[in-house]
Amino acid sequence: MVTNHDTVARVTATDAALALIALLREEHGPLMFHQSGGCCDGSAPMCFAQGEFVVGDYDRLLGEIGGAPFYISGPQFEYWQHTQLIIDVVPGRGGMFSLEGRSGQRFLTRSRLFTDEEWARLSAREAPTARV
Repeated sequence: MVTNHDTVARVTATDAALALIALLREEHGPLMFHQSGGCCDGSAPMCFAQGEFVVGDYDRLLGEIGGAPFYISGPQFEYWQHTQLIIDVVPGRGGMFSLEGRSGQRFLTRSRLFTDEEWARLSAREAPTARV
């Protein structure tokens, strides 16, 4: 999804996900997300109260969803760098450490490949600048 003509978002959220984020924020305050691809909860994005998860040196900030920063582990980014992550909500129990666990819903990561045009814009925006 392109948020406007010039910007390509690496991570977006559906309306259902944004509604759940708003509910969780009311209960827990500022939030953050981390997509690790870890063993315990598969590749489900994990939602934490901001500061409750220590972001590692190899984690990468992809963007924000619902005002919450969304991080991904370095190895996961390398694997998914050509895709846009779309955070959705489905019925079920969330990850045991994720805040939505008791809500009867869980966050789910969907993805789609960037178009050639989107990839070119992302590559140009994220290319390191040369120092003179």
